[in-house]
Amino acid sequence: MELPISKTGENAWDVAVNVARSAGEVLLSWWTREKEVFGKGKYDIVTNVDQEAESHIRHEIQHYYPSHGFFGEEEAGADPEKGWVWIVDPVDGTRNYAAGVPHFSIVIALAKDGEVVTGVNYDPLHDEMFHAAAGRGAYLNEERIKVSERTSLQGASVGLDPSNGDPEGTVNTLQVIRKLWPNLMTTRMMGSSALGISYVACGRSDIYINHRLQPYDQAAGLILVEEAGGVITDRQGFRAGLYSDGVIACSSPMFEEFLEVTKNLPWRRLSGRSINPREQ
Repeated sequence: MELPISKTGENAWDVAVNVARSAGEVLLSWWTREKEVFGKGKYDIVTNVDQEAESHIRHEIQHYYPSHGFFGEEEAGADPEKGWVWIVDPVDGTRNYAAGVPHFSIVIALAKDGEVVTGVNYDPLHDEMFHAAAGRGAYLNEERIKVSERTSLQGASVGLDPSNGDPEGTVNTLQVIRKLWPNLMTTRMMGSSALGISYVACGRSDIYINHRLQPYDQAAGLILVEEAGGVITDRQGFRAGLYSDGVIACSSPMFEEFLEVTKNLPWRRLSGRSINPREQ
């Protein structure tokens, strides 16, 4: 699929990268300053910077693509499965950002009828831009990236994060780690699912799992992992989409082993809607 050209002549991939960089300046300008922190439901928080950054991104995107929809974490908006829609998480890892933990990112992706065609995940503190477009590969800054070449869970590095708002999902996730643990090298729980998935795309982690994510958490990761030669699915092993029920991201050989080892665990049971490639 051809990427849409903006009204100023740039393609969507370049627009996503440039807008993410400008939003990164917003996050960095507040990094060492006191932030306003608000509760957002029982298990989540939001800061004034999340709101300011999303407003900035929305304004920039509307400048380039006034006819496209916009779906953000803080203000929602268009249905991300209908037409051209930009999907945005202005601060993935808000708890880290608010607490001064240097591990957070900005997610910007563009979907056509629910299929992501380009996406970026930008870590402004380390100036690391993970970006990809359908059929064009995945990159970290200017270098092409690929998933780990490890073929077995033996000695693997596994990334994961708690499931916000679903304590049982988190308990089930930890049960997966307990099942795998005798053979693993290490686990990482760092507080940014978007970076967790991006680290699989560039080979820093061998596998990443999460019980359930929102579209804006995983939108860029969907295309990053696939364009990096990996597999990203829901918890039953069907190709992941914006609303997939959970995420497994890794290399293809490791994926098959993971499904076999975890097949009888509660974590593998789906609880919501999922995209089944056999039905597409």
